Amino acid sequence: MEVVVSATESDVSQVARLRAENADLRQQIQSLTQQLTWLKRQLFGQKSERRLVDNPAQLGLEALLADPAPPVTDVPTQEIRYTRRVPKARDDACVSDEGLRFTAEVPVEVIALPAPQLSGPAADQYEVIDHKITRRLAQRPGSYVVLEYRRPVVRHKATATLSEVPAPRAVLEGSLADVSFLAGLLVDKFAYHLPLYRQHQRLADAGITLSRTTLTTYVQRAIELLAPIAQAQHGHILQSKVLAMDETPIKAGRDGPGKLKPTWYWPLYGDAAELSFTWSETRGSAHVKAQLKGFAGTLLTDGYRAYDAFAQDKPEITQANCWAHCRRYFEHASASIW
Repeated sequence: MEVVVSATESDVSQVARLRAENADLRQQIQSLTQQLTWLKRQLFGQKSERRLVDNPAQLGLEALLADPAPPVTDVPTQEIRYTRRVPKARDDACVSDEGLRFTAEVPVEVIALPAPQLSGPAADQYEVIDHKITRRLAQRPGSYVVLEYRRPVVRHKATATLSEVPAPRAVLEGSLADVSFLAGLLVDKFAYHLPLYRQHQRLADAGITLSRTTLTTYVQRAIELLAPIAQAQHGHILQSKVLAMDETPIKAGRDGPGKLKPTWYWPLYGDAAELSFTWSETRGSAHVKAQLKGFAGTLLTDGYRAYDAFAQDKPEITQANCWAHCRRYFEHASASIW
């Protein structure tokens, strides 16, 4: 009898263990199935998180944020049929019926066309009473110019001493670049995404010999001049009542032979539509604390724990999470409920 009881207890213990292992394996299978479904969609399916599911029982936001709509009353209607030509789609960039559209800042080169009637023996029988205007959009190649300052050297007759007019002060000390050249260099690179090696080719085509290393130095030194503006804008962003912050990876610096080091951009967006990009070598919370020092208001971020660590024990900070990131948890669970 004792042997039977011992065997039964052993069986019960083994069954419980098997059930626990079975439940654990089922959970792992469910998790791996969701990951596989997400991976298949990233590789072969639609990556958008928009869900086009018509659920008539779903409650709309207007029912929560506004007064209920008044009941719709039946209005007598009459069916009228007619055919109308569909107008041609025309966006704002199209040429209008009045001709080419442009602002007052665009230079206009006037070309006067001669009238054959005004030349010859019968020219006195004609007179110009009006002009017709026809405009064509033309392009002139970008050009560079060398500013040559002629500085007189003056000799005092009585003392025979020489003096000269000093040269205008350069924006960058010891540089041969005019401020217009530096501004164009930065605008072409960062606003119109024209790399320095292409700008170097354009300079060579224009007959100007300048090394690419010099262009890189000009960019670095010119950026240093803009640092006070960036700092002032960053300080103004910190005065916002609502501030959004995020982080995105970017390769910068060498991390070994043939490899770039992973670093991070931290954009900050204020309620005055101002944007400031900060950079750090790591994704740690120390950079968040340093950049948001002195901020008081609502901080809009994703669910990254570095923002939680910053907002912790700060009553002046109201932490708000992004709705798009919150929705991703429903998206991950969609394979289990749909």
